[in-house]
Amino acid sequence: MGEKYSGQAAFLEGQSAAGRRAGSDKTPPAGASFRIGWPGETRIFMSDAEPRKTLTVIDGIAIIVGIVVGVGIFKTPSLVASSSGSEGMLLLAWLLGGVISLLGALCYAELATSYPHAGGDYHYLTRAFGNAPGFLFAWARMTVIQTGSIAMVAFLVGDYASEVFRLGEYSASYYAATIIILLTILNVMGIRQGKWTQRVLFSAILLGLVFVVVTGYACTPPHPDVSARQAPLHETASLGRAMIFVLLTYGGWNEAGYLSAEVRDPGRSMVRVLLLSICMITAIYLLINAVFMNSLGMAGMSSSQAIAADLMDKALGAGGTRFISTLVVLAALSTMNATIITGARTNFALGRNFSLLGFLGRWERMRDTPANALLLQGFIALLLVGLGAGARNGFVMMVEYTAPVFWFFLLLVGISVFVLRRRDAHVIRPFSVPLYPVTPLVFCAVCVYMLHASLVHTGRGSLLGVGVLLTGIPVLLLEKPGRNKK
Repeated sequence: MGEKYSGQAAFLEGQSAAGRRAGSDKTPPAGASFRIGWPGETRIFMSDAEPRKTLTVIDGIAIIVGIVVGVGIFKTPSLVASSSGSEGMLLLAWLLGGVISLLGALCYAELATSYPHAGGDYHYLTRAFGNAPGFLFAWARMTVIQTGSIAMVAFLVGDYASEVFRLGEYSASYYAATIIILLTILNVMGIRQGKWTQRVLFSAILLGLVFVVVTGYACTPPHPDVSARQAPLHETASLGRAMIFVLLTYGGWNEAGYLSAEVRDPGRSMVRVLLLSICMITAIYLLINAVFMNSLGMAGMSSSQAIAADLMDKALGAGGTRFISTLVVLAALSTMNATIITGARTNFALGRNFSLLGFLGRWERMRDTPANALLLQGFIALLLVGLGAGARNGFVMMVEYTAPVFWFFLLLVGISVFVLRRRDAHVIRPFSVPLYPVTPLVFCAVCVYMLHASLVHTGRGSLLGVGVLLTGIPVLLLEKPGRNKK
């Protein structure tokens, strides 16, 4: 049986079979690791088990759509409506969100097909900028971005569950902690259980959203004031504010990069996963917002605190409200499960490259999952739930905690497209970004805008997130050069 390795090319290409057999000077003993690769490239040879290509295009789409079409679509349409001067601008904002996400997906399609790796963004940043930025990203993802997102959605589940049965003063936190533990255990059991859970939740969400669209059009008459306007606003400023909430709702499509090492035939499949996911998400968002406009009008959308519940209450009464509450919980569970699946893959890659965290780089062959990475991720998410329990609003606290760090590193990934095009000119690219360099330049400009907005419009949570990111610097300094080499 041949050894396995991380990276996208064959190990020691051109070497004879005899030179690769166990015990030779080019093959490490069991459990050993060392760095190989072209100048400026880092690849880690490991004799342990590695990710197998078990995910289909449908699995990838289910995971990405499950991440993106989560709780955001049930919270942000009213915020976008209040920032839009007309129904045309409202729909334009959601369409632009899809276009911008598509630009980003095209950049990611080049990276994911050229460098298929379970580390996703971490792998791209390491190749482009070296170990230090790659480590800080993986550290941020482990302690801020991914774990903060898991805790954020868990708080939302807790809020809705508490409306059904309250567990006391910290009811939402109790529910949040419980669901994190359960979903982490489910994914530790194996990728098969995790991906089938995601398929079920994904199907339930799509069926539920179709029901909302059909019911909204069939059971509610058009609102007589669908063209109601707010107080006059400068259209550019209004659209800019609306895009903050729109792009927040579209967030998560970039998680596909972390699946590239486990998707069958990644050279073709990753492009299909990304492009089909974005098109499906854009269509869903446009349909849902069109239904809200038709039934509630712009004024009704802008003033609503629970827009989907208001729509279903108008269509079906109290039963409709209960239905939409259940759908929101399903959407939140889908988002959490998909985020847990992809988040642990970065921790796995981090453990492969840095010996201080080497226990994270072990892949459970029998379960096809990075169990240690999943368990640590769950533990940190539980700590953040405890942090959020002490805040006035745990959900808002987690949004503030994650946003600036997320947009900073997404900007670096966009820049890495230019760096790797220049540095790795010899690498075969199954897919290349069309209209290069315009496409990645526009994507990077959007990231700069969102980074600025996330710092200006957030509170102390953003400073805490940046502070936790900086704690990774001393950990990096403790990693002595060459410790991973044989």
